[in-house]
Amino acid sequence: MNLIKKMLAAQAAVLALWAVSAQAATNDEIAERIKPVGEVCIQGEECKGVGAVAVSAGGGAKSPDDVIAAHCGACHSAGVLGAPKVGDTAAWKVRADKEGGLDGLLAKAISGINAMPPKGTCATCSDDELKGAIQKMSGL
Repeated sequence: MNLIKKMLAAQAAVLALWAVSAQAATNDEIAERIKPVGEVCIQGEECKGVGAVAVSAGGGAKSPDDVIAAHCGACHSAGVLGAPKVGDTAAWKVRADKEGGLDGLLAKAISGINAMPPKGTCATCSDDELKGAIQKMSGL
C-alpha cells in the first residue's frame, strides 16, 4: 500500500510542476501562441498584408517553360498514356482540330481529359499561363 501512495505522490508532483510551468508563460507568449494565422479579405475592401503575400508568392506570371517543366513535361515529354508529345505538332494539330482549335485544347486542359487531371496539376496556373504552355508544347 505504501508503494501505491508513493507512485500517486510522484505523479501528483509531476502534474503540479507541469501546471506551474504552464502558468509561468507571459502575456506576450500567450498572445503569440493564440494569434490568428490568417485573415479573410473581401473584394473591394483594403486588406492588410496582401501585397506581402503577392510578393512572397512570386507575384508574376509563370513562363510557358516553367509550367511545362513543373507540371506538363512528366507526361507530355514521354507521351504517357497517349498524351501528345512536346514538339509533335502533327499530333497536337489532330487534337486541336477535334476540340475546336487552341481554345478547345485549353478548355480540355482546364477541365482535364482522360488521365490528365484538371489544369494538369497546376491549380495555381492562370488560363493564359496554360495557353502559353500548350502553344509552346504544340507549336500551334
